[in-house]
Amino acid sequence: MVDKIKVALNGYGTIGKRVADAVRRQDDMELVGIAKTKPDYEAYVAAKKGIPIYAVDPSKSESKFKSVGLTLNGSSEDMIKKADIVVDCAPEGLGEENKKIYEKLGKKAIFQGGEEHEVAGTSFNAAANYDKAIGKQFVRVVSCNTTGLCRLLYGLDTAFGVTKVRATMMRRGGDPDDIKRGPINAIVPDPIKLPSHHGPDVQTVLPHIKIDTVAVKLPTTLMHMHYVNANLKKAVPAQEVAAALKQYPRIWLIPAWLGIKSTGDCVEIGRDLGRPRYDMMENCVWEESIAVDSTGELNLFQGIHQESDVIPENIDCIRAMTGIEKDGKKSMAKTNKTLGIGNFNPWTLIPPQ
Repeated sequence: MVDKIKVALNGYGTIGKRVADAVRRQDDMELVGIAKTKPDYEAYVAAKKGIPIYAVDPSKSESKFKSVGLTLNGSSEDMIKKADIVVDCAPEGLGEENKKIYEKLGKKAIFQGGEEHEVAGTSFNAAANYDKAIGKQFVRVVSCNTTGLCRLLYGLDTAFGVTKVRATMMRRGGDPDDIKRGPINAIVPDPIKLPSHHGPDVQTVLPHIKIDTVAVKLPTTLMHMHYVNANLKKAVPAQEVAAALKQYPRIWLIPAWLGIKSTGDCVEIGRDLGRPRYDMMENCVWEESIAVDSTGELNLFQGIHQESDVIPENIDCIRAMTGIEKDGKKSMAKTNKTLGIGNFNPWTLIPPQ
């Protein structure tokens, strides 16, 4: 019997708390703890769940935790020493400094897409390059937008070949709890200087894909929307594209009869299905948006839930890096099952008459 992978979470915000819950659902992983800088509602909820809490800097925060009745189990370094691997979910830009700690303690670590590719040297998407992460000390799981693009483009390229991609990211202004960034009463080029960083980021995973991207921020907090234009190596019917994408549980093709017309509807079905935090970890691709012309030029829309789509990738990355599962398809199937990904397939139902 293989021992469970001991996982530490350095950071417990939007992504960190979701990764923590996902780790706790795996029978081959154990969450040894989370690191926090101060007591807040997220620390309170973690304590209610029985998750051990460690302080990033006990000298500055121990008295604050104690004053509100929250028990600390030591410093973040104490936590890291107990772990086989650290998932670094600290605020964007801190990864480089945290890496020094992981190197000093000889620990493996996963960084998030807010960090540069160079912090790890390997960028990860489970379907596209699982093997690249096997045995590595440091790996970066790419951002929510890049994860969504990699899933889609890997599926298209595997089935038909892709020669060129142009994608527009219509981004949320901020996460629902991020009052410093959104909502905004504007449409903001992000960035104004083109192209955006998303294309080069995709190429850290799929280096052979020629891709240009642009992005704008919009006054919404729920999800991102992508408009994807891709030149396939051959012209195929839209139905064939849909059939190819349906082979990937992390891509959900929304049938027209469901009447889902917006990202708001995607969130609402997540609520109605009882998804934790209404998380939609799948790419939400509108099946009726898929169009292919006689030259093989493809167009479609997809919604990306920025708070949750990278969560299953982190779980698979843990397995790859520690070597507990070297078959990417087996890891993804296990992750999908434990997180409920792909557990609704409305296109197999008969539409109401």
